[in-house]
Amino acid sequence: MSGFLDAGSLLDVGPLQFPRRIERLLWHLGFTDVSNIDGSGDQGGDILAQFRGETWVLQCKWKRSGAVGAEAVDEIARARDYYRAHRAVVVTNTRFSPEARRRVGDLARLGPGIMLWGSADLSTSFDRLPEGFGRITPRSYQAEALEAINTDLDATGRALLVLATGLGKTVVGGEVIAEHLRRAPKGKVLVVAHAKDLVQQLERALWRHLPKDVPTRLLTGDSRPDDLSGLTCATVGSALAAARFGYRPGFVLIDEAHHIGEDGQYDELLNVLRESRHLGVTATPWRGDSHDITHQLGEPSFSLGIEEGMRRGYLAQVDYRLFVDDVDWDTVRQASDHEYGLAELNAKLFLPQRDEAVRDELAAAWATTEKPRAIVFCRTIEHAERLADLLRRNPLWSGAAAIHAGLPKRERQNRLLAFRSGEVPILTSVDILNEGVDVPDVNILCFARVTHSRRIFVQQLGRGLRLREGKERVTVLDFVSDLRRIAAALNLKRSLDSDGEIETLPKVSPSKIVFSDQRVAALMDEWIKDAASLETAYDEHRLQFPSALAPQE
Repeated sequence: MSGFLDAGSLLDVGPLQFPRRIERLLWHLGFTDVSNIDGSGDQGGDILAQFRGETWVLQCKWKRSGAVGAEAVDEIARARDYYRAHRAVVVTNTRFSPEARRRVGDLARLGPGIMLWGSADLSTSFDRLPEGFGRITPRSYQAEALEAINTDLDATGRALLVLATGLGKTVVGGEVIAEHLRRAPKGKVLVVAHAKDLVQQLERALWRHLPKDVPTRLLTGDSRPDDLSGLTCATVGSALAAARFGYRPGFVLIDEAHHIGEDGQYDELLNVLRESRHLGVTATPWRGDSHDITHQLGEPSFSLGIEEGMRRGYLAQVDYRLFVDDVDWDTVRQASDHEYGLAELNAKLFLPQRDEAVRDELAAAWATTEKPRAIVFCRTIEHAERLADLLRRNPLWSGAAAIHAGLPKRERQNRLLAFRSGEVPILTSVDILNEGVDVPDVNILCFARVTHSRRIFVQQLGRGLRLREGKERVTVLDFVSDLRRIAAALNLKRSLDSDGEIETLPKVSPSKIVFSDQRVAALMDEWIKDAASLETAYDEHRLQFPSALAPQE
C-alpha cells in the first residue's frame, strides 16, 4: 500500500476527498477539534483545527496538474481574518507558483505568515508520522466483544454485534478491522452504511484504528475513485455497483445493520460478497417488517444493552419524566375544519398552547440542570421550525435552532457545530439526529412527538446517554408518549395496588404522572431500560417488563 499521502493516491481521490486526507494528516500530527468546513460560504477555509491552544485554518487545493497561484494565498488570508485564526495554510497535492510564494512574502510584512504545504512537504511529513494516532484501550466488555466476534468470524465468517448507543460500536468495529488487517496487511475492507453523512463520519472515526500505510476513501454517488485498495467507506448502492463490477473485499462491516432487509440492496450485496467475512453492528436490531437480521449475520456474537451499560457506569443515568396533557381530543376533532385529532398532531394540526406548555416544562428542567444542553425531537419539519421559533423568544435560548433534512447540508453542519460549541443551546430535530451523530454534551432530551417505533425511541434516547466529564444523568421529558407505554404502566399500577384509592387529577395542562407506590416508580425506571434493552426479542411493538420487579408476597 502507498499510504494516504502518496502523490498517486492523492491524484486519484479528486477535489472532494483531498481535504479528508489533510484532516487525517492533522490528527496524526496531534491537532484536535479538526472540522471540515468546506462548502458554499466557507469564506476560503476548508478545515479548522486546534493545535497547542491556537486555531488553524487550512485551504485545500487539489489539482490534476500545474501549480497553485497567488489567488489561493489571498483567499486563505481572508479566511484567517474571518475565522480569527492564529495560523493559516494553503495545502496542495501539486506545487506552488513563484507568484504564490512572492505573495506570501508580501503578506508577511503585514501580519502573521502564511504557510504553503505542497506535494513534497506532504511526502516528507508522512515519513515522519507515527504509525498511528490515538491510543485504543478497549473497555472490559469491548475486549470481550472483540474476542467473541473474532471467534465467530473464524468459525463461520459471520458475526453480529448488538451494543447500545454510547458503548462504542465503532470502537469495537474498528478494532476488528485492525485485527483483520494485521492478518492480511494488503487486504481490502469495505464499510457500508445507508446514508452518505454516516459514511463520512465512519471514515473519520476509523482513522485512529488504522496504520498510516492504509489509505481510506469514500465511495458514494458524489465520489467514485478507481482505486479501492485499503479501506473503502461506501453507501450501500455504490458498494453494490462496485461489487457487481468485481470488487471483492476480504472483510465487510455493515453499520446500523438493522437496515438489512429480507430482500433489497443489502441482501444482494452480502450475497455477491458471500466469500467475504461479514460483521454487522447495531444498537437497535429490531425492524418494522419483523425481518430477523440474524438470517444473514447469525446470532449476536455479543450483546450489551442500556441497562447493563448504566449498571457498569458507562452510560448516563436516566431521569425519565412522563407527562400527559388534558386535551379533550373529541372536542378538538369537532372544532377542526378537517376533523383532525391526535393522529395529526404536529403534522397537520398544531396547538400553540400545548407547545407553550412543553416550553414551560423544559424551562423548569433547564433551571435545575448544570450546564444544560437540550435536543427536542419533533414530528415534522414545520413542527421543528415552529418550536424553535417559540423557544428563541426565551432570552436563555435566543440561539435555539432547528435541524432537519429540509436544510442545505452546509447549514445543517453549521448548526450542529454551533450546538457542539455551545453557541446553540437547544436543537429541535426531525429524525436527523437518530443515527450516527455524536452529541455527548446533551443532558436534556424532550420527546415532543409520538414515538410508536421502539427503534426510533431507543435511537433518540441514546443521543443523551453518552457520558462526559461532569455529566452523570440525562433528564428525559416525554410529552407525546406512545399510548401503549402509558397504558401498560397504568394497568400495571392497578394490578399491583388494586386496593388503593384512584385519584383523578384536576385539569392541568400538562398534568404530570406521579407514582405514589415506589415499587411502581422503580418499575417504570426499569421498564425504560428494558424497553431499550438489546437483549430482548426482535419485536417492534411488544412491551416487556422485568419479572424481577414483580410484587413480593
